Amino acid sequence: MSYKSDIEIAREANKLPIQEIGAKIGMSNDDLLPYGHDKAKVSQDFINSVKSKEDGKLILVTAINPTPAGEGKTTTTVGLGDGLNRIGKNAMICIREASLGPNFGMKGGAAGGGMAQVVPMEEMNLHFTGDFHAITSAHSLLSAMIDNHIYWGNECEIDIRRVAWRRVVDMNDRALRQITASLGGVSNGFPRETGFDITVASEVMAILCLANDLQDLEKRLGDIIVAYRRDKTPVYCRDIKAEGAMTVLLKDAMQPNLVQTLENNPAFVHGGPFANIAHGCNSVIATKTALKVADYVVTEAGFGADLGAEKFMNIKCRKAGIAPDAVVIVATVRAMKMNGGVAKADLGAENVEAVNNGCANLGRHIENVKSFGVPAVVAINHFVTDTDAEIQAVKDYVASHGVEAILSRHWELGSEGSAPLAEKVVELAESGAASFAPIYPDDMPLFEKIETIAKRIYRADEVLADAKIRNQLKEWEAAGYGNLPVCMAKTQYSFSTDPNLRGAPTGHSVPVREVRLSAGAGFIVVVCGEIMTMPGLPRKPASESIRLNEEGQIEGLF
Repeated sequence: MSYKSDIEIAREANKLPIQEIGAKIGMSNDDLLPYGHDKAKVSQDFINSVKSKEDGKLILVTAINPTPAGEGKTTTTVGLGDGLNRIGKNAMICIREASLGPNFGMKGGAAGGGMAQVVPMEEMNLHFTGDFHAITSAHSLLSAMIDNHIYWGNECEIDIRRVAWRRVVDMNDRALRQITASLGGVSNGFPRETGFDITVASEVMAILCLANDLQDLEKRLGDIIVAYRRDKTPVYCRDIKAEGAMTVLLKDAMQPNLVQTLENNPAFVHGGPFANIAHGCNSVIATKTALKVADYVVTEAGFGADLGAEKFMNIKCRKAGIAPDAVVIVATVRAMKMNGGVAKADLGAENVEAVNNGCANLGRHIENVKSFGVPAVVAINHFVTDTDAEIQAVKDYVASHGVEAILSRHWELGSEGSAPLAEKVVELAESGAASFAPIYPDDMPLFEKIETIAKRIYRADEVLADAKIRNQLKEWEAAGYGNLPVCMAKTQYSFSTDPNLRGAPTGHSVPVREVRLSAGAGFIVVVCGEIMTMPGLPRKPASESIRLNEEGQIEGLF
């Protein structure tokens, strides 16, 4: 049986005018700034007007470690949101925006799949409402003002060997990871080493996603440490006097974007930090606003639960003062077989033994999620090649961990296929069983926080960090930053730092290569193993196949 492609389904969507979508959650036309007919920004006045309302239930969707077989976390997030609405709940979803880098690299674009999608798909995977361009521009403005400050006399006495602020671009470009800037003589400034990260790794992105309003945004931008003096005292963004202009550039980007699912249910799509190099969650302002206008809010955190969910719990919830009422862990039979040693080309054949062997990865994620004090359910994202025996093997394994696994067919059937999952989520969320708590306290020393995540979440034996890194952490503690959470930058493909080590490895070490203080965002970035904050393109990037057809439609992006 053949199925329509995601983009074919999205193009056939019966979209409602965005004003009708806003009306479903109490928004008038004046509360929306339309970007065309099917997307809009939500006004700050509306956000302020609902702040006193009671919060709805917060549902986090996470997953096992990603495999080439596909897991469908966003698809499940969208399907669950539609399913909750189908069973009579007032629900909406909150997801992140897409980055151009992976869209034109290996991952390609997507906003869910099958009958569980957010639309308009093409715009969401390209320029959308320009938020990422605004973040890149604000970041670049600060970069330019730092070098301009140095050029015109260096009043702040910046040590040009200790400029911490790198540049960013929203594209995978390995050639920019390490560069030399300001070559060409006196008129071009003082030559120095620098480099580029991808926009989603920018501290400006993290700040926008954690700020509560424009005033908080400007303060956090001012708190960014851009460089150090010869005596190692910090130079802040506010010393360069850049935070005001940066806030102006981010004024519209700060407002959440309202779109819709295929079933015309409301969705906020806002912010986009990756979970392998940043904190992996959509914006706090979108999530908190959604909680005021919906009874159920379904959100996701990037990659597997060892990254996105851990950061959602330890960073986003801690900073925003929110807590999940239930967690959905997405898994597929295909991914279980890959974790069990089956090659991608052989996934179509039934192999219950491989499913059983691969379930260890899922089991560890279940244990980790439960350690935060939140009830969980496993969503088996259904593929047409799954057999009854394989599905039952996953259900039996999950039951042995004291959790239920629900087969969800949202990709094929939309909300009809996700209704059983929605019923279970409501049961968990209404049970009052959640007693959420982060896994480490604010006052724990920074290196011990790193060790706590490595040992409790990754099941590592030790953290390897040289004296320079340990001393840097101690200096930050002495400077008053010891109460910050840590944001682990690590491969998404494994609990270890070796992307090829699938399943549930033990006995491994976590080598820390670098630590970065994101004082404005309010966390310490811990760069582990070989992870890069500027990805490269694969040998055959997706961009080679992206083009306009004779009808002017985009092909190859999805």
